[in-house]
Amino acid sequence: MSLCFIEPQNAIRVIADSVGREARRQILGEVVRAWVDEIPEAELDSHYAKAVADLDEHDLSLLAAWHASLEVGHPVPNKEFLVNLFPSLGENRREALKIAAGFRGEEAFKAGVGEEQALDTVLPWLSEQRCIELANECLELYWWDRLGAEN
Repeated sequence: MSLCFIEPQNAIRVIADSVGREARRQILGEVVRAWVDEIPEAELDSHYAKAVADLDEHDLSLLAAWHASLEVGHPVPNKEFLVNLFPSLGENRREALKIAAGFRGEEAFKAGVGEEQALDTVLPWLSEQRCIELANECLELYWWDRLGAEN
């Protein structure tokens, strides 16, 4: 028996619905990282500013520590400072946004935003090819989950 879905986005949703909590969180993380990869260069700054705006002090400290690991000076765990520093990160800007968006996603879940709502928000922004790649990654997470991962 073969599985066939009209849209890869639907495959991602079905797999996310059929795995345990840990695998579902990993799928959502992969979806967010894929979304960041699809953002046009010109829009990275504004998305980073939005992601940082919602972070708490702990997450800001972790993000500042990551910035410090790049040796871009002594970053301060302050929203304005981190946003102003963002353009100087060069090729590391997408990675910084992935980290900030991941923290923001965790904050959203704590505030009651469900996984389905997160998928509905991000999946439509992904290209067809990226959704196909992501669906393949989700299949790997499905098998990982079904073969005995702790949930």
